[in-house]
Amino acid sequence: MKSFSEIDTIAKRASKAVGFSWGIAEEVGKNIKLLEMFGLPGLKYLNHYFYSGQLNKNQRLTLISTKNISKIPYCPIFSGISFFDQINELENLKNIQIENMSYPLLFLPFLSRASEVIGKKISFKFESNNFLLNFNQSIYSNFINKDILKLANLIEIEFIENINTFNQQDWDNLYKLSTKTFVDESDELKKSAAGAGLTDND
Repeated sequence: MKSFSEIDTIAKRASKAVGFSWGIAEEVGKNIKLLEMFGLPGLKYLNHYFYSGQLNKNQRLTLISTKNISKIPYCPIFSGISFFDQINELENLKNIQIENMSYPLLFLPFLSRASEVIGKKISFKFESNNFLLNFNQSIYSNFINKDILKLANLIEIEFIENINTFNQQDWDNLYKLSTKTFVDESDELKKSAAGAGLTDND
């Protein structure tokens, strides 16, 4: 089995070889490693994309808005770079739609990393695939290894506000239990506490 370090390196070098700058190639290497760490077929998708002949035919999505439409499919890598660079402004849009993107799985790790930057979960949907990106720590999805999806007609992105999964009563009940672990301050503890017995001669 290939190590994640090997995957990162080969993806980076291959990206440089097809024409990306070293800076972008390094981002691609990180992304493919991330996909593989989460059990998603990143290297397979990248390999297929680079040999598909679509790379130089795809549109660059530079300035992202609420709705993004192009007759020419968007490149998932350049689109991802733009998304990551603009993330602090984009989260205010709440929902984003992108029509016509090549190899959408390659766009996903940019969103995962962006989730960590803004401290919010991000929902990512294309075709019948749903993903929940959790601060770049985990990915929950219904995605299984299917035939490679070369084109997504519609991508939907939603920024999810942070809320507790429990109510105040749940919190209060557990807090009450936790207080049973508190240690009462006895006279002996007071005498042995830090600073006890010291006098101020000033």
